[in-house]
Amino acid sequence: MENLKYPLRGITSDVHGRLRCYKQDWVGGLRSGIGILAPTTYIFFASAIPVIAFGEQLSRDTGESLTTVDTLASTAICGIIHSIFGGQPLMILGVAEPTVIMYSYLYDFAVGRAELGHKLFIAWAGWVCVWTALLLVLLAIFNACTIINRFTRVAGELFGMLISVLFIQQAIKGIISEFHVPKDENLNPESYQFQWLYTNGLLAIIFSFGLLYTALKSRRARSWWYGTGCLRSFIADYGVPLMVVAWTALSFSIPGRVPLGVPRRLVSPLPWDSASLHHWSVLKTLLCGLIGLPPSNGVLPQSPMHTKSLAVLNRQLIRRKMVQSAKESIRRRASSSEIYGKMQEVFIEIDHSTDAHGVEKELESLKNAVMKEENNDGNQNCEFDPNHIDAYLPVRVNEQRLSNFLQSLLVGASVFAMPVIKQIPTSVLWGYFGYMAIDSLPGNQFWERMLLLFITPGRRYKVLEAFHASFVESVPFKYIAAFTLFQLVYLLICFGITWIPIAGILFPLPFFILISIRQHILPKLFLPYHLQELDAAEYEEIAGAARHSESEAPQDVEVPIEIHDAETLDELTTNRGELKVRTTSFHEDKILQVHPDNSMAE
Repeated sequence: MENLKYPLRGITSDVHGRLRCYKQDWVGGLRSGIGILAPTTYIFFASAIPVIAFGEQLSRDTGESLTTVDTLASTAICGIIHSIFGGQPLMILGVAEPTVIMYSYLYDFAVGRAELGHKLFIAWAGWVCVWTALLLVLLAIFNACTIINRFTRVAGELFGMLISVLFIQQAIKGIISEFHVPKDENLNPESYQFQWLYTNGLLAIIFSFGLLYTALKSRRARSWWYGTGCLRSFIADYGVPLMVVAWTALSFSIPGRVPLGVPRRLVSPLPWDSASLHHWSVLKTLLCGLIGLPPSNGVLPQSPMHTKSLAVLNRQLIRRKMVQSAKESIRRRASSSEIYGKMQEVFIEIDHSTDAHGVEKELESLKNAVMKEENNDGNQNCEFDPNHIDAYLPVRVNEQRLSNFLQSLLVGASVFAMPVIKQIPTSVLWGYFGYMAIDSLPGNQFWERMLLLFITPGRRYKVLEAFHASFVESVPFKYIAAFTLFQLVYLLICFGITWIPIAGILFPLPFFILISIRQHILPKLFLPYHLQELDAAEYEEIAGAARHSESEAPQDVEVPIEIHDAETLDELTTNRGELKVRTTSFHEDKILQVHPDNSMAE
């Protein structure tokens, strides 16, 4: 309530903060030269393909009132405005699943009213956008954004899981629809005969699952054993759009005797057709609602992907020099403090962009990793391995506005590539929905806890051998199971609400109710420490304690290690773009905990 007493305080603070670095946001991007084109191209493909898929879904759910042309145009307009005036220039905007859900409910409501109907749907939805914008302005004036501090991991992961479930639902519905005649279509074309409908459905299964499998494989190309680092990084960054192109090209390899319309392809009017032009009658305003376009919002995982693509790891040279310095100190049997001091000197010598205080802060995790090997008497308990310093090197992001501005322009330009985009089979887009769902699961602790429930007690040591979330060690299993079941029941409730006609538009409401449940009910059911671990603000990981025999110990042979910046970033972040916080075990007797048989044998 205190925020209501100081209206505009948050806006004023944000404006003053951004004005101080606004010029640098553009100058920094321009100084990057052609180097800015790599993250721009990367995030363009990551942004455009989902927008195309959502455009096809929106076209089906709104009786073709809105199509891919509209979703691309909305994404471009909102992205350009945000890149120029937005307070978070790295955030990517786009038409996403929540927008599609809301517009589907709005369309069902409109067509069920004689005074609205299909013809007035766009105009009515436009006024919904206008009133929504006014409410958002009021919320900003009275600092309502501070409520975000009350949303914890449990709410964020529940919402992410709900979106994943909706993606899978849409993929399944899309594949099933390939076996049937589209609604309100003429039954005369040969492609709608039973044998060709069946053929179209089988091809849809092949294309959708083919795209799903190859996209997931290419997404993890950086960890492949084969190929050079540059090739693996290229496949990981651009593999998904390449797979869309590849499976689209493969769809044209069908025999010539197959009738037109098998396989089914994306349906959308061209931007210069009359069906698209009626949205642009009031182009003088940039309000999406008034020009008949669906609004865009900040999207995941594109925003963290954009941030990660701009991350700068000054690591190739720095790592080599620091490892060399550490090994020389170890050969001289130097103390941990001396080893760290030498590595810090190397870092300062190479990197000139940070002052002494900044260096101390950036290398704090490296210092802790080195110094923890030294006991209170100054003796070495175990030798620090300098080859494992990658996770402790500083990660920096050059925040600027140019890459977001350029990728938004590319999305806008892709509107005029609709003749090519329309060649994409709809089944490929259903496969892409499945890819977005599955790719968002790793890094979601709710999902990882659900998998943990299916691991038998005799096999749980396998979890502790690998990198694992901290709660696996710090929270008893029965409380992990209870908390996970609570989230699962709540997810089913939220998913059930989306199936309620018209009232399903209230599906975000349970996430606001969850604030009160988290603050007042869950603390009575779980111990504060357990709740803090299960609903932690950070994604904290603990290093595994794998068992190795002496014969398996690596030989002390100098072998050049090939490690690339992007590969290290993938290891340090989840698929959702969240930074992992890695620590050692809570327990000193971790090896005995992981392998209890060893202690009994001894």
